[in-house]
Amino acid sequence: MSLEQFDIAGQAVIITGASSGLGQIMARGYAAAGCHLVIAARRTSALEELASEIQEDGTRVVVRTADVRDPGHADALVDLALAEFDRLDGAVLNAGIATVAPAQDESLEDFAAVMEVNVTAQMRLAQAAARAMIPRGGGWIIALSSILGNRAGTGGGVSGYTASKGAIEQLTRELARQWAPHGIRVNALSPGFFPTEMNAPLVASPERLAAMLARIPLGRMGEQQDLIGAAVFLASPAARYVTGHSLAVDGGMSAW
Repeated sequence: MSLEQFDIAGQAVIITGASSGLGQIMARGYAAAGCHLVIAARRTSALEELASEIQEDGTRVVVRTADVRDPGHADALVDLALAEFDRLDGAVLNAGIATVAPAQDESLEDFAAVMEVNVTAQMRLAQAAARAMIPRGGGWIIALSSILGNRAGTGGGVSGYTASKGAIEQLTRELARQWAPHGIRVNALSPGFFPTEMNAPLVASPERLAAMLARIPLGRMGEQQDLIGAAVFLASPAARYVTGHSLAVDGGMSAW
């Protein structure tokens, strides 16, 4: 066993949804590990602030304004990584949205929009990344799932979100099966409760926060290092025999 197994310095990685939340956390982690990054999201100013914060000597961070609903975004991000770094080692399919409504009242337009961003757009980038990785002998892809990819939600209702994350779980397995002969590992991260913009109302409510923490065996919210460690592991040679897996990073919530 050697710590060199976890060394990912010099890898070139695309991260979508990097302007906030979990994408921002992972961008910090991969930059600290010595990766070169293409970070993408709709909010250019937030990306530029992040790039200024995390760019270190010897690593490069390239900002790309992108809306994952644009069918051309995936090829553009892959082309940018190859042009800037002459390689593409990994892609983190992180961009996502959610709507909250009782299922009987949920707009099917809203439901379809969640599926478009959380599933179809992720498939587009996975395809584009794989087309670049296959001739180069392989790479890795991490899709962002959730503990709600394997269980029902709580509160007001998140039918679109849970359906999309369940789809990501199965897509991860199928892409892993198909692309394993090409040396591409495909895994998912399944986070539990991390404080982000998306769940800010929950964190702001003492009663709702207490109820959420009561469901976590470790008794606390997730912190940056909790997610970074898992993300770096899945990108590293230490995980070379791990594919088609969804790694729960949830403080034990999914054990209940």
